[in-house]
Amino acid sequence: MKNEEFTRYSRQIFMDEIGVEGQNKILSAKVLVIGAGGLGSPVIQYLAAAGVGKIGVADFDEVEIHNLNRQIIHTENSVGTSKVDSAQNFVQNINSNVEFIGFKSKITSENANSILKEFDVIVDASDNFATRYLLNDTCVQLNKTLVYGSILGFEGQVAVFNYQGSKNLRDIFPDCPETALNCDKNGVLGALPGIVGSFMAMNTLKIICKLPVKTNQLLIIDTLNWNFTQVDF
Repeated sequence: MKNEEFTRYSRQIFMDEIGVEGQNKILSAKVLVIGAGGLGSPVIQYLAAAGVGKIGVADFDEVEIHNLNRQIIHTENSVGTSKVDSAQNFVQNINSNVEFIGFKSKITSENANSILKEFDVIVDASDNFATRYLLNDTCVQLNKTLVYGSILGFEGQVAVFNYQGSKNLRDIFPDCPETALNCDKNGVLGALPGIVGSFMAMNTLKIICKLPVKTNQLLIIDTLNWNFTQVDF
């Protein structure tokens, strides 16, 4: 590890659970984030700041003005541009040592396998159930760990799927819902994805560093009443 890297990441390295060995694991890690929106923003921000060596981001949308209340890596100057390009600009500004790989396309059954297979950990920051189930099934097929999060209104959910033989999304929700509430129609308070996305980033970094994470458990975060419920499955 270079001296400048030690200095940059020293506050992580000083932790007994991380150390130089853990930081080297972070620097060598390859993480794919699906979605550069409300959840993807804090995930991308904290992974880049922590020094994850290679960060892939897949998103086919452009930045819109209504995104800015919660998608904190984007700015007013990003409106009308690709979210992937905006995310890349953010990552380069916060940590130029991170290798950024952008995918300006929707994850489909045709491309999921080829995109996901190059990464160590997959982070599901998507906003629709079809993509969530596709990511889950592809991770099971490829034996990839999936860090999951979802948000709506004041409530969020977090889980780690398919890690060291643990269960996956279909073990708790077997079938993809045909219809569901979403933030576009039902809204979300902007700080919520910051909370849930930070949980997701923390799980991702712990997985990279081989630290214990909860599996076979769904964490439900109710920020209106400030309740945290753990559902085992």
